[in-house]
Amino acid sequence: MKRQFDLQLSTAIKQRQQDHPNPLARFGSKAFSQTDEDGITLEILRRLDLQNGTFAEFGVGDGFENNTLALLAAGWRGLWVGGQTLAYDPSGSPVLDFQQAWITAENVATLLQNGLRNLKTEAADLISVDLDGNDLHICRALLESGVTPSLFIVEYNAKFPPPLRFCIRYDADHQWQRDDYHGASLQSLADLFAEFGYRCICCNAATGANAFFVPEAQLHLFPEVPTDLRQIYSAPQYMLFHSYGHKTGLRTLEVLLQTRFPQA
Repeated sequence: MKRQFDLQLSTAIKQRQQDHPNPLARFGSKAFSQTDEDGITLEILRRLDLQNGTFAEFGVGDGFENNTLALLAAGWRGLWVGGQTLAYDPSGSPVLDFQQAWITAENVATLLQNGLRNLKTEAADLISVDLDGNDLHICRALLESGVTPSLFIVEYNAKFPPPLRFCIRYDADHQWQRDDYHGASLQSLADLFAEFGYRCICCNAATGANAFFVPEAQLHLFPEVPTDLRQIYSAPQYMLFHSYGHKTGLRTLEVLLQTRFPQA
């Protein structure tokens, strides 16, 4: 039964990608992301000519599935920040700095700078924000602090298609109650990023969960992307995804993190 469901799901994902009005969404594929975000990320970075760099991801779960694990395999290094305890100890890794912290608009810029200092670098080339809550407020705080990554990946609330505007009220202690009161609509995020010279160029077709923003100066690298945000938007489909692909093993993470975990 599960094999049949997985086959149907895989077919549905491919169909959603092919039917999407934004050709960039068709590059979607999964390595370690929740669904098809990894493929979009890698294609955008290829066009930006970023073969390796530094990432910062805010909201990384238990460390087995997120938007930047794949970048470690591509030769990147970076910073993870999250309130959840990781399922393993990455402290021996020379390519990853992890800070366990509750992320707020007041502390996010400091958390980023501390992580970059630990990595002995000055800037993040890619920033991912997936917090099921104050995502827009966190992004505003980062942008107002002066950061200018080449790529932003941000979770959006796909219940609200463009041109609908929605954003939860800022609450530093917000915890998602697994209802529709979370995050911000794609239009609201696009409005914010436009203030700082960024444009949305893609949403992942599989689930309609993550949006990708690049500096307007780089739009010429993505000539096929529609100018109408309604044609970039992807509707929500995340309720179908209980598991997708092979689970990540600790030995795989040892290779990516260039470390060894203590044996239990």
